[in-house]
Amino acid sequence: MSPRIWLVRHGETEWSKAGRHTGRTDLPLTSVGEDQAREAAVGLSTVVPALVLCSPLGRARRTAELAGLKADDYDDDLMEWDYGAWEGLTTTEIRALRGDPGWRIWDAPVPPGATPGEQLDDVQRRARRVIDRCRPFLTEGHDCALVAHGHFLRVLTATWLDLPPVAARLFALEPASRSSLGFEREQQVITSWNA
Repeated sequence: MSPRIWLVRHGETEWSKAGRHTGRTDLPLTSVGEDQAREAAVGLSTVVPALVLCSPLGRARRTAELAGLKADDYDDDLMEWDYGAWEGLTTTEIRALRGDPGWRIWDAPVPPGATPGEQLDDVQRRARRVIDRCRPFLTEGHDCALVAHGHFLRVLTATWLDLPPVAARLFALEPASRSSLGFEREQQVITSWNA
C-alpha cells in the first residue's frame, strides 16, 4: 500500500449543524460531534501515521483526541478559512445581504469583519505548506494524518490534485469523516472519500 495523507474533518458543532460559516470562532463539538469523532476512531484503528498535524482550534483538537490521534503539532496552517465579515452567517443570509442569489464562498472576495478575512488563494498557500510538511514522510513510505476543517481540507485536496483552489467546491466533506490522499503510481489521487 502506498503512503497516504489521512484527512479527518472535525465533528459537528452547533454552527456546522446550522450551516453557519465557522472560521476562527472556536466552538465546541456537540454531543453528536463527539460521537462522530469516536466513530472515526474505529476506521482509523489500523492507521499508524508517522506525523499527525492538527488545527489548534478546540473542535479539531477534541476530534483528534476522540478519534485516537495524538497530535505531533498544532499547526496554524490547518485552521479553517478566515471568513471575515461572513463569519457566523449562513449562505442564505450572505446572499440576502449582498442581494446576490448566486453567491458562493468559492467565487467571491471575502471582506474583512471582526477578523481580516482570507481569500481563497491564501487558503491554498497554507494548504501547500501543510502538504510540504507531509512530503518527506510520504517519500519515506509513511502515512500522515491531518485533523482540521471542512473547507480547508477541501482546498488541500484540490491542491494535492494540482487543481485550482475553486475546484474544492466539488469535494463535499461530512463532519468527522475520514478521507485519504495518495498515489496511483506517481500520480497524486484521492484514495478514499467521506468514509
